[in-house]
Amino acid sequence: MIISRIEYEVLSNVLILFYFQQMNDRHDTGIPPDFRRGRGANVNPANRYDRLAKEPLAERWTLDGEGAGRTNISYETPRSAIAYNKSPDISFDRSINPYRGCEHGCIYCFARPSHAYLGLSPGLDFERQLIARPGIAEVLRKELAAKKYNVAPMAIGTNTDPYQPVEKQHAQMREILSVLRETNHPVGIVTKGSLIERDIDLIAPMAARGLARVGISITTLDSRVSRAMEPRVPGPRRRLETIRRLSRAGIPVRVMIAPVIPGLTDHELEPIMKLAAEAGAVAVSTIQLRLPQEVAPLFEGWLQEHFPDRAKKVLGRVREVHGGKLYDARWGHRFRGQGVWADLLRKRVKLAAHRYNLSLELPALRTDLFTAPKPRSAQMELF
Repeated sequence: MIISRIEYEVLSNVLILFYFQQMNDRHDTGIPPDFRRGRGANVNPANRYDRLAKEPLAERWTLDGEGAGRTNISYETPRSAIAYNKSPDISFDRSINPYRGCEHGCIYCFARPSHAYLGLSPGLDFERQLIARPGIAEVLRKELAAKKYNVAPMAIGTNTDPYQPVEKQHAQMREILSVLRETNHPVGIVTKGSLIERDIDLIAPMAARGLARVGISITTLDSRVSRAMEPRVPGPRRRLETIRRLSRAGIPVRVMIAPVIPGLTDHELEPIMKLAAEAGAVAVSTIQLRLPQEVAPLFEGWLQEHFPDRAKKVLGRVREVHGGKLYDARWGHRFRGQGVWADLLRKRVKLAAHRYNLSLELPALRTDLFTAPKPRSAQMELF
């Protein structure tokens, strides 16, 4: 039988797709354990926009001296600095992401699917194929100087962590903070990184004027669980020390127990709040575990590898909280969950917050002190 070139290419693509699907159905990832040591994800699945699934060969992961999985940095020329949202679930409408991807490697990170937009995997790529955005502070300066700009609190760290290890080299977060401080722009920062202590000299004066606050995320006090779940994050005790140092500098700190993982970390709710309050935290917030898109299979695979004895219980409780599914994306539900367990958790938080004098809400940051950035050139001020 003679077939046309087009028919041949179509048939070839079908066979290739079938082959890769069979490969993906296997549990052998082809990624040596040494390569993914110190990483959260144990696989590097294709993202949802790929036409074909890919199966990496073991030898590929040891080329170019990468050894145990070196972190690679790419660079993006940012066209905008501020990202706006209209979600009714969150308290801010604008944010800044200094980096794309996050070396912290938290297996539960809801930002992992955002790497798919870049043509990269939400798995290992999210942790090791990072993108820095040099010049983002200058872009921010121009956006704040626009006549149509209306000031409101800026959120930083709500997608990927601004104080992940790469910040030590690139200092993009410090540059952004310098612009916000210069313009008296209100900012809320969320991080797990102790590197934020480097910027106390910028944040503390802003906090004194009601312009800044910080959220420090602590998911567990068990260093073994933490190391497996968020492998390149400072340990729990080190994060408590960060709360202490920020608080001593006069910076309001909220301890964020996020996410709460039922059957794995939920029993630590009160101890975390107690130690955080003793370290100087003034507020607390919690968020239920969220497993959007690619995060669900990544988290399931991680559970089976690290806590196989608890996997069934944890996933069953997650489904209970989200109406029988691993994730419910509906507004008003995705952060809070539903059912008896979710209600009990909220009651526990309320009681413990009262016991340890932690606020559930903080006063609004000031917006009346904002001044637009001055032109870089003194000569431009003549016009």
